[in-house]
Amino acid sequence: MTKRLPPSEEGITRAAALLRAGALVAIPTETVYGLAGDASNGEAVAAIFDAKGRPSFNPLICHVDSMEAAQRYGVFGDAAARLAQAFWPGPLTLVVPRRESARLSPLVSAGLPSLALRIPAHPVARRLLASFGGALAAPSANPSGKISPTTSAHVLAGLEGRIAAVLDAGPCAVGVESTIVDCTGETPVLLRPGGLPAEALEQALGQPLARPQSAVNEVNPSAPGQLSSHYAPGKPLRLNPRTLPPDALWLGFGLGCEGATLNLSPSADLREAAANLFTMLHTLDAAPGAAIAVAPIPNHGLGQAINDRLTRAAAPR
Repeated sequence: MTKRLPPSEEGITRAAALLRAGALVAIPTETVYGLAGDASNGEAVAAIFDAKGRPSFNPLICHVDSMEAAQRYGVFGDAAARLAQAFWPGPLTLVVPRRESARLSPLVSAGLPSLALRIPAHPVARRLLASFGGALAAPSANPSGKISPTTSAHVLAGLEGRIAAVLDAGPCAVGVESTIVDCTGETPVLLRPGGLPAEALEQALGQPLARPQSAVNEVNPSAPGQLSSHYAPGKPLRLNPRTLPPDALWLGFGLGCEGATLNLSPSADLREAAANLFTMLHTLDAAPGAAIAVAPIPNHGLGQAINDRLTRAAAPR
């Protein structure tokens, strides 16, 4: 049975002890709940893949508590250092060259010479990382390809009995995964839109981010979230339908959606919509109805991240 731990010092100490023993613990971050395991322990990292049913070729994000810790594992060039200084701690993952001396399981990087690193902003995650004293591999705490969890209840709905514990600190504030930027080449590349708008990153860099030729990489992804079908509910998902499909549940956005089952943000606030996205998809997936239809979302700022998740959730599977 999966234990539910409080976000107290006692709960954090217990979670850190479980992680040091090689167990898996779902932890809160400002983006979504992550399924954490000791990144230096190959068996713990393998257990993450097993618990999620995740393809072993898909890299994991390593969470650390400081820039000093990040630099022990990865090599930071000018662009990576500038972005880290501007946006860490926060919802930004940087893919950098992996140090040869980094004592991390090769499974974390899926055998690649790069490493995805992040310093989360959530205070409970920060306290846990400090107590643990190392790097935690932590993809989203859900079965692979399913809706990401923004509450402990979402975690338990998908992973009850498959992990040791969940450190429950309430709902996640951002509600979509971190933005991922590849800093291994001369020009930083936006691999995944996320909780930090690309415009803010480009302003900090003083240059545009490159985009990959395709946001989908089924064979050899360099970061999480690049599979075509991902973040998917059990029901079919229909985007921007001209008419509402029969027996469909309608997820609205903004004005003109008075008949919607739920509305991501009646005031058309993209930050509110991002925070509500996965929670509302979970709710609609559990409700009676044959499908889920989603109103159009503006494709700028956090809207890029929302549309990315919705496109993958609606992909054939």
